[in-house]
Amino acid sequence: MQNKHLYLVCFDIVKDKVRYRAVKCLLKYGSRVQKSVFECYLNEKQFVEMRSEMEKTIKPEEDSVRYYLLCKNCAANIMISGLGVYTLDEDLIIV
Repeated sequence: MQNKHLYLVCFDIVKDKVRYRAVKCLLKYGSRVQKSVFECYLNEKQFVEMRSEMEKTIKPEEDSVRYYLLCKNCAANIMISGLGVYTLDEDLIIV
């Protein structure tokens, strides 16, 4: 089993139809924490699959997707103000 890591995925997508497809894709891999922000616990293979699918979904001349790999310490120090829940992955192994 490959180790999973926390990725923060943020997007800015112009067209509603493309945005809907991007959200549908990201929901297969993680949790929506804000309208255009997802937290995804993924192994390397899953990340490559998700990124490839997103690159086929967006229009690169007008849309943007950012992927942030959060280190163990960063993931452990996530804080929320206001509404929101912490995204947990039962299979995550932190060593």
